[in-house]
Amino acid sequence: MASQPTTNEPTIRFATEEDVPTILSLIHELAAYEHATSSVLATESTLLKTLSFPSSPTTGYAKTLLIYAASETPAPKCAGMALYFTNYSTWRGAPGIYLEDLFVRPEYRGRGYGIALLKRLARETKAIGGERLEWSVLKWNGPSIKFYEGMGAKMMSEWVGMRVDDEALEKMAGMEGGGKG
Repeated sequence: MASQPTTNEPTIRFATEEDVPTILSLIHELAAYEHATSSVLATESTLLKTLSFPSSPTTGYAKTLLIYAASETPAPKCAGMALYFTNYSTWRGAPGIYLEDLFVRPEYRGRGYGIALLKRLARETKAIGGERLEWSVLKWNGPSIKFYEGMGAKMMSEWVGMRVDDEALEKMAGMEGGGKG
């Protein structure tokens, strides 16, 4: 009986509904890394309602790529994820991809898995006719900034992130007539 050829290349695939517990676990691990565990409100139920899966590609708002180490036995553990959604550039008149979260578990870092996920996202961007792959990174996260710059990313210092959530979102949604501005 011939043995199967082995490879050290990771496997990257789109997440399915069955992967939701893994995705939620990775979200919690990322939140712990970012010192924001109390901010996670996602549940398996909300992820099932809001993520897009190969079995229902036109529903949901975001997609998730999972990466697995090929050399692990008996079954490879999920090493990380890239959770993303499409956006649009009015200036370019073209779609793009916004990477919401890229996370590689600490024990898998340094193996090129983050690079593999970013390369796959670049291919996904090109496949939709996209012209930009964008994301945000926390200012204090020097290792990630260095990693991204090494991949060719540029820091956009002229832009400031803005967010409305929680009570401010409720208040804004209830505003009559648009307010000042």
